Amino acid sequence: MTTITFVRHGNTDFNNERRAQGHMNNPLNETGRMQALAVASRLAEEPWDLFISSDLLRARETAEAISAAVNMTPSFDVRLREIGRGQIEGTVEAERVEKWGKDWRKLDLGEESKQSVRARGMSFVEEVASQYRGKKLLVVSHGLLIGQTLKGLLQDEKTGDGLPNTSVTTIRLADECWEYALYSCIRHLEGS
Repeated sequence: MTTITFVRHGNTDFNNERRAQGHMNNPLNETGRMQALAVASRLAEEPWDLFISSDLLRARETAEAISAAVNMTPSFDVRLREIGRGQIEGTVEAERVEKWGKDWRKLDLGEESKQSVRARGMSFVEEVASQYRGKKLLVVSHGLLIGQTLKGLLQDEKTGDGLPNTSVTTIRLADECWEYALYSCIRHLEGS
């Protein structure tokens, strides 16, 4: 059975500040590095056939911690990047309101659409699931990308939101339909 385990990257200062990260290459903070080590230890308990990560720094740093634990080198795929935030990257809500007004969301500021992110994520899953049928894949990516991909694959708009940093979500292909085997699990962070 084909399974894909998605891991959201560890915490960053931008996460804490609620800044739009998008395609920015900001690093993990100390909490994020500890989270990455914790999830790495957890994932080392299982065998993996393939390991793929987003190429953005926060995902790469998370993947590097996992790589050492699972003894695999990840490949990188730009389709796993977070939503492109255009001109709002690096800003918080108050800065956006100050610069563009309270209706800034109605402006074309070069943001990628959620539909585009969903299509990117689903394209990635369809390709690797076809190419690695029956394999166990490990994927490090970003909250919105993972969430939109899950919504599209499982045809369920109620899931995929608010995935915690380093949460683990596993889907499996059963009778040509994707289903959850594990959803947004952070047991590796308990007690930390």
